[in-house]
This record gives sequence, structure tokens and C-alpha cells, in this order.
Amino acid sequence: MKILGIDPGTVNMGFGVIEAGKHNANLVDCGVLETPGRSSSIGERLSHFYGALLRIIAHYQPDAVAIEQPFVAKNIKSALAIGRAQAVAMLAAAGNGIPIYEYTPAEIKQKVADYGASSKEQVQEMVKLQLGLPEAPQPSDAADALAVAICHLREAELKNLLDQNK
Repeated sequence: MKILGIDPGTVNMGFGVIEAGKHNANLVDCGVLETPGRSSSIGERLSHFYGALLRIIAHYQPDAVAIEQPFVAKNIKSALAIGRAQAVAMLAAAGNGIPIYEYTPAEIKQKVADYGASSKEQVQEMVKLQLGLPEAPQPSDAADALAVAICHLREAELKNLLDQNK
């Protein structure tokens, strides 16, 4: 199973592609999609992300897309803006017939680092360890996207295990 994880944003959008091995997950690719600049309109930035995500999807052919949900408690305006970027990612996946899964930041931290209130650094270290990398992926948006993909992988593994025991 190949999973595309997305850390949505309106200036930068992290992406990470992993592939499930028999007993581990392997890094396929990760990076950050950057907009032409903060001065461009939100419509231009979202259109840029949409086109870039379509190219990533066409190239890697993921079986699932996992997207981080915006964290609302701190800044509602920011959460609404990130929700727009999240919607663009969902549209790119849905338009290609790929199942979409959403996870809260706490769910991602729980699945990746076994603690829902883990620090960003703890999550990045666990991403490094779980993917067998020599160092944590950079920039942090890419590492966050990989954490989203790993979260979905762990959730899928748990679901498969529970389905086998029915």
C-alpha cells in the first residue's frame, strides 16, 4: 500500500509518500510545495497546490491520501484558511478516485509517537526511526506530512488486524 500524507497550509504544503513493506514502512518521497509568494492571492496559491498535488498523485499513484485536519483552538482564522488547503487536497484525491482519510493532530501524535501531546521534535524523531532514516526529514512540513501517512498506515494495520479476528 502506498500512502500520500499531506500537511495542508496556505503558504507551504508538506507532502510525504510512504510504501508499506511486510514489516515496516519505507520512504518514497517527501517535500514541501511552496507558493509563488505570500503576495499572490489565496486563489492563485490554492490553484498552484492543486496542480502540484495532481502531478504528485499521477507520478506516485497512491492507494490512499491522508490529510491532517486543521487545529482550531488557537486561531480560527488560520484554521479556516488551512481548511481551504485541506479541501484542495481532498479534491485532488477525490478527482482521481483515491480514498481520503483525515486525522487530527492529536490522533497523528498518538499513532506515531504513542502520546497525543507529543512535541513536534518527538514526532519528527519517531518518523525518522519508523522509516529507518539517518536523520529526521526536513523541512518540518515534510516530516509532518510523513507523520500523517504513518498515522494512516498504523490505522489501516489495526483495522486489518481487527477484521481478521471477526
